[in-house]
Amino acid sequence: MRRGLAWVWGMSALLATGCSTSPTGRSQFMIISPEAAVVQSQKAYATTIQGLKKEDKLSDDSRLADRVQAITGRLITTAHEQFPRSRSWDWSVALIDDDETVNAWCMAGGRMAVYTGLFKQLDLTDDEFAQIMGHEIAHALANHTAEQMSRAVAAQIGLSAINVASDSNQGLMTGAQLAAVLALQLPNSRTAESEADAIGLELATLTGYEPMAAVSLWRKMSALSDKRPPEFMSTHPDPERRLITLAERAHQIGGLNPEGMKPEIYPVTIVYKQD
Repeated sequence: MRRGLAWVWGMSALLATGCSTSPTGRSQFMIISPEAAVVQSQKAYATTIQGLKKEDKLSDDSRLADRVQAITGRLITTAHEQFPRSRSWDWSVALIDDDETVNAWCMAGGRMAVYTGLFKQLDLTDDEFAQIMGHEIAHALANHTAEQMSRAVAAQIGLSAINVASDSNQGLMTGAQLAAVLALQLPNSRTAESEADAIGLELATLTGYEPMAAVSLWRKMSALSDKRPPEFMSTHPDPERRLITLAERAHQIGGLNPEGMKPEIYPVTIVYKQD
């Protein structure tokens, strides 16, 4: 019992020191480093791609692949300028053939996925799609994957501490397993979503895309949610409040790139079914 309590106290000390700061100045609870999150996301992404290929779930739409590459590639070029550490990431986007799912995501290290349902159900303009990808890239730039992993590890440590005290042999989830669960299943917090809104909107605007497209995008999302809530909005902030905030912010940053000049396209890898 004494050994169990000592283990708990040791873990508590570790958790107490695990803090970092996001690009917006928000304090983040972080006991998993961003670098570790990138490594584990690589493993989870590779496993996901293998599964998509096995299940024949990758899109074969080459025109859509070109469109995704051009818009995402420009956003990545801007990300490299604003966040130099992202230059070493192995950026890629999986184009998932699923017209019923309105969703996109980005893991630590720039591993992304886009579902065809986004285009099928929302009839996205390039500016609106840039807002989606800016938002998702912002999650990676703000280390939200590492933050998610840290919270889950803390919860798992708490459970394991109880087990240790009661002589249970149940151990912690492995890093690769944890990364897969967090990156692909667990939602971001509403605070992280709002942060990704702010960073993503600025990223897309600097890249030359229309900032007010964020407003038209979320109007479409809200209209769709009246019929069937899209997975993309499951934990996002209140739609009405979000529209007001996005509109205000779009007006504030509209002068960041008034000419709408777009940078060169970074050669991001698009993973899709090719002939």
